[in-house]
Amino acid sequence: MRLGLFCVRGCLSVLGRPAEPGTRGGGHIRAWFRATAGAAIVRDMFAAYAARTDADDPLSALELGELPEPQARPGWSVVTVRAATLNHHDLWSLRGVGLPAERLPMILGCDAAGVDEHGNEVVIHSVIGQSGHGVGPDEPRSLLTERYQGTFAQRVAVPTWNLLPKPAGLSFEQAACLPTAWLTAYRMLFTKAGVKPGDTVLVQGAGGGVATALVVLAKAAGLRVWVTGRNEAKRARAVELGADAAFESGARLPERVDAVMETVGAATWSHSVKALKPGGTIVISGATSGYHPPATELNRIFFLELNVLGSTMGTKDELAGLLSLCANTGVRPVIDSVLPLTEAREAFARLAKGDVFGKIVLTP
Repeated sequence: MRLGLFCVRGCLSVLGRPAEPGTRGGGHIRAWFRATAGAAIVRDMFAAYAARTDADDPLSALELGELPEPQARPGWSVVTVRAATLNHHDLWSLRGVGLPAERLPMILGCDAAGVDEHGNEVVIHSVIGQSGHGVGPDEPRSLLTERYQGTFAQRVAVPTWNLLPKPAGLSFEQAACLPTAWLTAYRMLFTKAGVKPGDTVLVQGAGGGVATALVVLAKAAGLRVWVTGRNEAKRARAVELGADAAFESGARLPERVDAVMETVGAATWSHSVKALKPGGTIVISGATSGYHPPATELNRIFFLELNVLGSTMGTKDELAGLLSLCANTGVRPVIDSVLPLTEAREAFARLAKGDVFGKIVLTP
């Protein structure tokens, strides 16, 4: 890390400009961060960030380099990141979805576990503004990387309210998997779907972070779990995790199910609707294959009185419940690989290709 003294005067013109090709972060981007920090001593840290956005080639918008560390402020804590994990949200951010140019440059990463300024081992709840803590009561909720800098860095600043104790039995790498994908799965199953032990749940898209979490959590809750997927190896891995059966994407199922967990979107939507029993429930938390299915299946939805429920992330209390469940039952997140933050570009490329099973963890 480097140490310097900078003052804020007339630097806002660099806001949102991309890093210079071939540089480690771009001098004008570092200048903008330092300008927004005010007249203060600022230390640099290594980070992976969106220097710009590109809907067609999102990986070209990713930069790795040094940026100034976050500064402490009232009601917020600065956490030293020990582990952070990738989500499709990070790819969407690079495409510009939910990340307008005026908020660039933006450090990516929603999930993290680390150590706060008092030496406490913590997990970060990444929904900012949910309670008003640290931002005021009228600010709409957002995820880290939408309004506030993310976790793919050596340090991150979040409202102190957003910190939860890390269970001693979970490693930093395991704990970092929980706040986005696993919390999403927990809320889908236990808050939204209304399923009970013995019910049958279909999980679309074996292999993704949310899908693997759904398999593990549903099995731990006594549900019968079926999965679909295009990749035979991923279907086999899902069965190893506890799925009772795995089918090719779009395959006719032996019987209809009580609930479908949908994260794929357009490619599987019709199959999800057709897979449900009358009165069954689809819980949808994402659409990695697109937002516009070829058929909406509205006739089936109203005639069979199906329930379609949206679900986004989860609450701090739900994250506390998930941490407790993992600590008390031995349930552990599925980790695809652990890479140093310096290899974030490789990690993003693998996620973009779908070449993962479980979570990719980055360590600063």
